Amino acid sequence: MKKTLGLILAAMLLVGGNAFATEGVLIDFTQLDADCVSDENGNSTQNGRTVMDYSVSAGATFNEDQKNLMKTSLSLPEWEVTLNSSAKTVSSLADSQVVAAPVKESADVPFAGKNIMGVRIVFPSWNANANAKVVPPFVIPAYEPLSTADENGVRQEPTDEAKASGKTLFEDGYGIVKNVGTLKSISVTTMGMNFPHGLYVLMSDTDGVERRYFMGYLGFDGWKELKWNNPQYISEIRNREIRVYPIYPRGLPFVKFEGFQITRDAAHVGGDFIGYFKDVKIIYDKALLTSDRDIADEDLWGIITKKENSRQNAEMQKFGNKQVNRYLEKAKLATEDEFTSSLNSDSSSNAQQTSGQAASVAE
Repeated sequence: MKKTLGLILAAMLLVGGNAFATEGVLIDFTQLDADCVSDENGNSTQNGRTVMDYSVSAGATFNEDQKNLMKTSLSLPEWEVTLNSSAKTVSSLADSQVVAAPVKESADVPFAGKNIMGVRIVFPSWNANANAKVVPPFVIPAYEPLSTADENGVRQEPTDEAKASGKTLFEDGYGIVKNVGTLKSISVTTMGMNFPHGLYVLMSDTDGVERRYFMGYLGFDGWKELKWNNPQYISEIRNREIRVYPIYPRGLPFVKFEGFQITRDAAHVGGDFIGYFKDVKIIYDKALLTSDRDIADEDLWGIITKKENSRQNAEMQKFGNKQVNRYLEKAKLATEDEFTSSLNSDSSSNAQQTSGQAASVAE
């Protein structure tokens, strides 16, 4: 009997080494279509699931109409390309951008007919090591409550169902995965265009520590899943260094998507880089097997709620200040493409006649 029990326990340990690992979608770019906040032409500009209102950080000098325009989201055209100092030129800053790239209906992929992330980066044409980051328009909040937004991008009060789910706004493929222990592997679905550049995935954790993971080189043609496998991941439970952490009030650890980094070696071709990305997935060990406990610790003590509210307010303040400054800069942009003429459009002045005569002589 003792021998049988020992065998059962050993089998449970062996199975447990792989049973705790699970797959999660960190971000899925097909979910980031613009579906709310229409512009003057009636075209949607923001993604309803991820739209954020940063007018809370605007001062009293702004009127309500201006504050209603202060919204942004993870809609793909809102993403940014930031270049390192070796790659920054006027033309590269102007032309490097992110767009929603439609996949043909005839494509032999499960996401045919949907939009994915399309990236254009203008690297230096001369020999220089350069890199660029593709980052969201704001740091993705980890503690934003799950709720819906109306057609104008106004966030609604969380429903009872949303509260009961225990999830936050940016989970389920919008940039956050919670209850993450040890990362086992990372996958990026991308379409290569034979560029020899390197690809990194940027992620941060609960403590705000950002790490980058080298996925490989993009020197191939067609769709491919680039994978990073944790070289320090130990599948055998007996060989692991077991660490036990207090369950409460530490809360659920998470990972957050911070963007991509594309690197160009000085020896490789420069100029335009074009890339397409569909999603980022992770396989990880759960930090906790279950969060359903016999005593509602948080309802009793409220420690995590207080801590998360403080972090959320800090995130929103930082995000809001940055976006308000961008709004002000955008409002100051020159919109005129041509000068207002000082001459009559139907004038037959000597100056025009002289110009015409000069043109005839030149011919």
